Amino acid sequence: MGKTNKSFQKRLRVTKNGKVLARKPGQNHFLAKQTRESQLNKKGLKPFLMNKKTLGKYLPGK
Repeated sequence: MGKTNKSFQKRLRVTKNGKVLARKPGQNHFLAKQTRESQLNKKGLKPFLMNKKTLGKYLPGK
């Protein structure tokens, strides 16, 4: 087993069923011109597509 990539570990969440979730991009700044509805749509987590081989490389044991 290799070492866990700490930057990936901080940005991703692995559910108990093995799904990988990440924050939606584009919500740190430049939000003033967007409608409140579009701002709220960007909140939350979305599935982060990654195959098992790559996931094992960056997050071993998950």
